[in-house]
Amino acid sequence: MLDSNCFFLFQQVTYRIDHWFSPIETPPTFWPEVTSACFMFQLSSYHLVSLLRERISKYQNRPALCYANSSDGQDISWAELGVQVEELALALIAAGLDVQGKVAIFSRNMPEWTVADLATLWCRGVSVPIYPTNTAKQAAYIIKDAGARILFVGEQEQFDAALGISADNPELERIIAMDASIDLRSSEKACHMQAFVNAHGDRAERAELQSRLEGMCMDDLLTLIYTSGTTGEPKGVMLDYTNIAAGFKSHDSRLTLTEDDVSICFLPLSHVFERAWTYYVLYRGAKNIYMRDQTDIKNVMSSVRPTVMCAVPRLYEKMHTAIFAKVETAPSGKKKLFKWAVGCAEKRFLLEQQGKTAGPLLKFSCAIGEKLVYSKLRAAMGGRIRYFPCGGARLADDINLFFQSIGIHIKIGYGLSETTATVSCYEDSGFKFGTTGQPLLGVEMRIGEENEIQIKSDTVMRGYYNKPEATAEAFTKDGWFRTGDAGYIDEAGNVVMTERLKDLMKTSGGKYIAPQVVEGALVRDHFVEQVAVIADARKYVSALIVPAFEALEEYAHSIGVKFENRMELLRHSDIQEMFHKRLEQLQSELARFEQVKKFTLLNREFSLEKGEMTPTLKLRRKVIMERFRKEIEAMYPGRH
Repeated sequence: MLDSNCFFLFQQVTYRIDHWFSPIETPPTFWPEVTSACFMFQLSSYHLVSLLRERISKYQNRPALCYANSSDGQDISWAELGVQVEELALALIAAGLDVQGKVAIFSRNMPEWTVADLATLWCRGVSVPIYPTNTAKQAAYIIKDAGARILFVGEQEQFDAALGISADNPELERIIAMDASIDLRSSEKACHMQAFVNAHGDRAERAELQSRLEGMCMDDLLTLIYTSGTTGEPKGVMLDYTNIAAGFKSHDSRLTLTEDDVSICFLPLSHVFERAWTYYVLYRGAKNIYMRDQTDIKNVMSSVRPTVMCAVPRLYEKMHTAIFAKVETAPSGKKKLFKWAVGCAEKRFLLEQQGKTAGPLLKFSCAIGEKLVYSKLRAAMGGRIRYFPCGGARLADDINLFFQSIGIHIKIGYGLSETTATVSCYEDSGFKFGTTGQPLLGVEMRIGEENEIQIKSDTVMRGYYNKPEATAEAFTKDGWFRTGDAGYIDEAGNVVMTERLKDLMKTSGGKYIAPQVVEGALVRDHFVEQVAVIADARKYVSALIVPAFEALEEYAHSIGVKFENRMELLRHSDIQEMFHKRLEQLQSELARFEQVKKFTLLNREFSLEKGEMTPTLKLRRKVIMERFRKEIEAMYPGRH
């Protein structure tokens, strides 16, 4: 494997040198202007470890890593972060971690996650995140494929899974529990993190750590991030320090983030989006707030009052649903006030996007709306939001417009694990709905065969670990990364992602369906929680729909529908008729062959635990098709 890794390293280095010294062939209106050679060489001053050591020295007693709930622990200052990271790095060296040795982290978000991550990087190791919701089998695959000898775990659930994994994997030598309350089950391989630190690290390790710090290299592998695997087995995306440095440089050209900002670490740190963003937050000297329980986001936002926070569109879809469900049950006067105020805000925002100024009457109306509606909505999210980076899927334009209009700037972007997350995103103003903004500094994009979006950038991965064939397939012959996403670049240089090529479905009539487009149209409704479209080799499109039960039950009570349980509610003729009518309205802009003709309402959500969703909340369609085969076949009578 060493030979193939070296080959791909050589390939990437030669590509970078060749790329930055060659003229830009792509029309300049499609991507930012860059100084060809300078960008690459400036990256050498952006080594993550060097930058963070500088921040530790500069900020000292300022808070760096904070707990969302004070009961979980005390905030960690920059000075304390430096001490904890160095002590843990010494312990890792004493435990036998070699340069570029692999360390896995299997945990929900907590400051200790980042401490373990940075300690691994401090001694030139490679950190391998594992989603906390992964099954033991999924985690075992990653640990074995990466060759991790040391595993950090966050809570009892992950620890117990790790014990089972270690029984079948003798190469896993140590399990380190980051939470002091974890029961170690008398395992000889296990210890708590503080005990691990106390038992290791002396003069020899300090000399070795200093030597490793002096030998830091931009081409060192920094992390392996395993794709969630909607099809096939996960692949370990190899990212190095140049990838992260290029991300910093490109984000600096588009975003403003300062030491006064406060970010909530909301998405799993095992997700490339949150991981890369956390590095960026620390690099900029901002405060990072860690929350273990994502379901507590409403309370955490109001108490922490973030200025920035990464999230996926589903969070805003849920917020939008909750707000409008509450409005639907409000007294008539308040309902009319809300709709009027939002309408005024949206008119003003759309005028401003066109470079026009609202008239006196509209300005006055919006001033009233600000006092009575917009400010209260923002206050529920903390009241001091500057912008919220958002990616991972498409956010419906009407939801996007609602939040932008009331003063919550959702900065839509596009990226993948293989591109170190974001490669395009909105500007602060003048952005276009339906797009993911323009490419960042140093990112080139083109449209290849089948309208595939292809990328060249120093943020593009080195390759897939242990998978040279998959790596070769991921790049074109002339060195462009193949995203697997179809789309186009509009006349203004904005990137538009239309569908995932591998997810396209073909009906028995030969029509191609992009399920994300149809699902995105339906999930906008505040009565819809989840949707899985069925169309492949079928006469027409159907859908499995998970209702938003809280909103649906409130509606049922309001129209006098009586029910004993969810199934009785879902089968009621009034509820079925209501969904039929709403689906007709929601699909009015879809082509007739794309529209859902039949649907089945499900009484439970698709879940991670049942293997129906990936850790990044993407549908595992193959699993869903098998698990709900009976319900699906009932929507196609006469099919054999």
